[in-house]
Amino acid sequence: MIARTSLKNLVGQIDRIPAVRKVDLALGDCLIVNTRNSCYRLVSLGNGQFLVSGGWFEKAGMTGATTGINGCTFGGTVIHAGLAAGQGLFLEFDNNVRTTRIQRFRVIQQGDPAVVH
Repeated sequence: MIARTSLKNLVGQIDRIPAVRKVDLALGDCLIVNTRNSCYRLVSLGNGQFLVSGGWFEKAGMTGATTGINGCTFGGTVIHAGLAAGQGLFLEFDNNVRTTRIQRFRVIQQGDPAVVH
């Protein structure tokens, strides 16, 4: 019963956190995520895949890696699979790399590629 109550409290908190959902990121959109220790740049490639640079990927010599996002956590094992970033949460990539706590994030929209200027 304690785990159920805790999960219910987490779900209630998630609605009040500034966040961006994965489904809200269009092809070419850029997500900049500043964590406690690093900065990540993620460009949406579609189909749940992102071109990632910065942070752990840069340190591991994997800048420009293509990866997915598992979601965001409060630091434990409960994951919100729909989130790409949430202030105060931890971002988890599909290679099981988990960032330090997200301080802020910003979405730079690619815009409509069908529009010619």
